[in-house]
Amino acid sequence: MADIDNKDQAEMDPADMEDVEDVEEEETGEDENSKARQLTVQMMQNPQILAALQERLDGLNGSPSGYMESLPKVVKRRVNALKNLQVKCAHIEAKFYEEVHELERKYAALYQPLFDKRSEIVTAAYEPTDEECEWKTDEEEELTDEMKEKAKLEEEKKDEEKENPKGIPEFWLTVFKNVDLLSDMLQEHDEPVLKHLQDIKVKFSDPGQPMSFTLEFHFEPNEFFTQTVLSKTYKMRSEPDESDPFSFDGPEIMSCVGCMIDWTKGKNVTLKTIKKKQKHKGRGTVRTVTKTVPNDSFFNFFTPPEVPENGELDEDSEAILAADFEIGHFIRERIVPRAVLYFTGEAIEDDDDDYDEEGEEADDEEGEEEADEENDPDYDPKKDGTPPAECRQQ
Repeated sequence: MADIDNKDQAEMDPADMEDVEDVEEEETGEDENSKARQLTVQMMQNPQILAALQERLDGLNGSPSGYMESLPKVVKRRVNALKNLQVKCAHIEAKFYEEVHELERKYAALYQPLFDKRSEIVTAAYEPTDEECEWKTDEEEELTDEMKEKAKLEEEKKDEEKENPKGIPEFWLTVFKNVDLLSDMLQEHDEPVLKHLQDIKVKFSDPGQPMSFTLEFHFEPNEFFTQTVLSKTYKMRSEPDESDPFSFDGPEIMSCVGCMIDWTKGKNVTLKTIKKKQKHKGRGTVRTVTKTVPNDSFFNFFTPPEVPENGELDEDSEAILAADFEIGHFIRERIVPRAVLYFTGEAIEDDDDDYDEEGEEADDEEGEEEADEENDPDYDPKKDGTPPAECRQQ
């Protein structure tokens, strides 16, 4: 057989031999590529290598690529001219946002009568007509006339059994509790106070005045404080920073000013009383000392940290103000204009759509991983601490 093979090989055309050599070289190249891929995977699974790579990438972040340094001087000169044009663009953009603010003020006056009527319905100052209360839901459109009549009778029966509430009780408290950003600020002792909240209004600065907006929280007379309106003003700036004009990205909140709350004695939810036992070093006697200390509360929202004239803040104050600005902007932009949708939860579902999609992708990936494990001939479930899907507790 060996002789036959040698004979066949000797009789092969030289061109055919070249083809064989090419195939062998290609196979060798594929083996090398496979080994390289395996080595890359092993490296990427090494936490030390990943940490070093991330550190390197962090060092590169925001640093020039080196391309600019390699440009001829005459080209760099022209790039500088482009930068000067960009600065002028930033100033025009600032003017644009100033006019947007003027438009917001104009349309706020058009929205306000609608918001006032909303407040009247919530507080039972106005009872809407049957025509104003008509609203077809998707479920109702699918029901037959007979089913609609039956549902209407059942609804009327339920209403007769219940007490007739005035307006929409706890409207704003429900809105706050439905929104994570606001509910995180709420404490249990805040809820009795916020049950008296009747309306939230946004007031814009007057024409010609520095850009700002004020949030007004309107309360009915209550046992907790003497005011009926608590306010907070956010001062804004819409102009590029001379030291860093390219960072301009629209108006930014520079500072905010709250208000002093005139709490009724014993009703201040932003303070709490604690008792501490102290032991005398010499006599060994024990006494109880009562102290008043700050307490977590939504109403701390009205006493933000003051921004010094030099603008320098410690890290804690910066974090508090950053969160405060986000909350103030959210109340102005989303809560006040769409309060009823946050009350019903519809606006929250819209906000969460993107997160649901990410969650579905994560679930799919998890399913793929499980499938890979099941298809792996070397996979041993006994060595895996995770119980099989059918054994997991629901």
